[in-house]
Amino acid sequence: MPLPTSTYRLQLRGDAFTLADASDVVDYLHDLGVTHLYLSPILTATEGSTHGYDVTDTATVSAALGGREALTQLHSRAAELGMGIIVDIVPNHVGVEDPRQNAWWWDVLRRGRDSDYATYFDIDFGADNGVDGKIAIPVLGSASDVGELTVDRSEDQPLLAFYEHRFPIADGTDSGDAQAVHDRQAYRLVSWSDGLIGYRRFFSVNGLAGIRQEDLDVFTDSHRQVASWIEDGLIDGLRVDHPDGLADPAGYLTELRGLLGPDRWLVIEKILADGEPLDESLPVDGTTGYDALAAVGGVFVDPEGVHALTALSQVRSGIAYDSETLHETELDLKTGVARGDLSPEVRRLARAVVRESGTTVELESVIDAIVAVVAAVPVYRTDYAPLARVLPGVIADVGEEQPELAAGLGALTTALIGGAESPVRFDQVCGAVTAKGVEDCLFYRANRLISLQEVGGDPSRFGCSTEFFHLTNADRAKRWPAAMTTLSTHDTKRGEDVRARIGVLSQTPELWARCITDWEELTPSPDGTTGMFLWQNLFGVWPADGVVTSSLRERVHAYAEKAIREAALRTTWTDPDEEFESAVHSWLDAIFDGAVARSMSMLVEKLAPHGHSDALGQKLLNLAGPGIPDVYQGTELWEDSLVDPDNRRPVDYSVRRSMLAASNPAALSVDTGAAKLAVVRSALHVRRERPASFVGGTYAPIVADGSAAEHLVGFARGPLPGNADVVALATRLSLGLAEQGWGETTVTLPDGRWRDRLTDVEHTGTVSVAEVFASLPVALLVRDNEGTVTQ
Repeated sequence: MPLPTSTYRLQLRGDAFTLADASDVVDYLHDLGVTHLYLSPILTATEGSTHGYDVTDTATVSAALGGREALTQLHSRAAELGMGIIVDIVPNHVGVEDPRQNAWWWDVLRRGRDSDYATYFDIDFGADNGVDGKIAIPVLGSASDVGELTVDRSEDQPLLAFYEHRFPIADGTDSGDAQAVHDRQAYRLVSWSDGLIGYRRFFSVNGLAGIRQEDLDVFTDSHRQVASWIEDGLIDGLRVDHPDGLADPAGYLTELRGLLGPDRWLVIEKILADGEPLDESLPVDGTTGYDALAAVGGVFVDPEGVHALTALSQVRSGIAYDSETLHETELDLKTGVARGDLSPEVRRLARAVVRESGTTVELESVIDAIVAVVAAVPVYRTDYAPLARVLPGVIADVGEEQPELAAGLGALTTALIGGAESPVRFDQVCGAVTAKGVEDCLFYRANRLISLQEVGGDPSRFGCSTEFFHLTNADRAKRWPAAMTTLSTHDTKRGEDVRARIGVLSQTPELWARCITDWEELTPSPDGTTGMFLWQNLFGVWPADGVVTSSLRERVHAYAEKAIREAALRTTWTDPDEEFESAVHSWLDAIFDGAVARSMSMLVEKLAPHGHSDALGQKLLNLAGPGIPDVYQGTELWEDSLVDPDNRRPVDYSVRRSMLAASNPAALSVDTGAAKLAVVRSALHVRRERPASFVGGTYAPIVADGSAAEHLVGFARGPLPGNADVVALATRLSLGLAEQGWGETTVTLPDGRWRDRLTDVEHTGTVSVAEVFASLPVALLVRDNEGTVTQ
């Protein structure tokens, strides 16, 4: 079966966009040029889930989304137009927030080790687990809350109750008072602040329990519904969520590939560190594209802005957030996470190390060693083949810098080499510590240029050169031609167009610094670090017409509250500082209602066109570049999304249908949503018409000549070397270009007649770049080939 030439991510939710709603937009997506619908998780999830990553029943398609019948109908509708379906699956964990909704978990809590599903979960039944070998469930506010337990006898079976929470009672154990009943169960309810967790979690989310896909019975049982999709031909591929949480990602992916077959598309949400290669031995088509996102976005960032923005960050927040301080802060935050939110996982790992090392080293010494090593590991996990030398180097460096950890490091090394449990848990802890310390904390503190702070991104790399961009693309075209690429996902910290506008600040740091100085005098922020971070977000989402709607105001307030709690400088999720949070909300209102609003609007009016230019450029380069591009829902028009749940808001497809039907090349302008829609539609149609030029096709940089040559970035694609038939060109660093213009700068096109699919203008040979970009700052040139069939 053919691979996708493009995908379109649909965020399904029972209250807003079901499988039936997806069927209703299939024709629109086909007209847009999409070949495959890419669905968020569709298995039965926690009641009211708005994302689907908290699956409670792996055997059924969510009834809230329409069930199996609706999936079948969606497949039929897509097949009528020659389109396929990709589904996002979640093998690492299941939802257990309400145990009654998860039959496996309920049975385990009721029967403990005797449950048929006890081996499905990664449960800590150790006698030394702090609760006498029972399953610790962190739900109480404090240890004394055990006295608040009651027995609910309103159901067919008695239930142990703690306010709205309900837990099973084993047969024959419901006599006496509630505390006595509780003490007889296979689980122990504990305070969420005790640091006792009886099971592996997804990061530090108590309501998501890890399952043991390394057990073939678990794999088979948890993939029965997925297997039926494959057997019935309902899907053309899978996206795998968070494989790094599994005990053996490579082993799991091998089993999944066997189930999926050799030809269906398989991509994984593998977060690669800067410069980390994807293990080529994995039976996958590639990652979900964060590595591509970093390169495509980075080529539009001006490296000349690094010094001024570093100085501004130092002045305003007291921290430069340059490479050195970013590294130091990352170490500190990862250390804090390992000793804080993830301390139960670290302690469980340490107990395994003590057992498997055969030493008499004290547990706390082993914990100290683990924390130091995990904090210093520069990747999510170290057990992929290309990373064989990472961990030895880290342990050697830690031992040299902290000789007092020698005994603990020795025990850890011995257990990692000869143990069975220790190496597995070590890499699972590594990934969780990195995610919580970097993505969920550092990226909400660092404020030099926040558009660089994305999943898998490295804000210490201040953009990238065109040479880096081209070499990265060429490598992807060669090694991972069918990897997913993207600019926006449900996990990105802010939408692609918001990032593009914020990136423009790298081109004018002095102006930005003057604005910050003026705004802080008029409406001083409650905290320097918080202010520097939120000022950029405000600039990124500020409406071009200056009209701040009540909806935008509410969204910004919600985002700010999440951001300051994730940053955990002055307030946190578990211990919110109401006074500080109130000050932040008051500050935002003062901005919206005061003199700063007018100044912000003037700045946006000046810089928004350059943000639009960069947004169009990165969109075209992503869609025409190596890999299979995904268009996240709604991003075919300008969008101002921030982090989830803001980026999962329902999309108005009626507006998009109307604009697509009325598209007129002669009316295109860089500032209009029609320009972005034209870029998306044209690029997707070209990919669909000429698939051999993209997946598996060639890649060659296009370089301009002349005084403004650095402002052009582009490449040629084709089915065979020397036979390019598609050229994508984009303007970069347009703010500086606006002062000097393109002048006599030219670009030489490959042989042939080239027609711009955006403007319908023809070019040949060596042409003026100013002429190519006369209407738009981007161009999608297609060589006229007789016999080309438009699908």
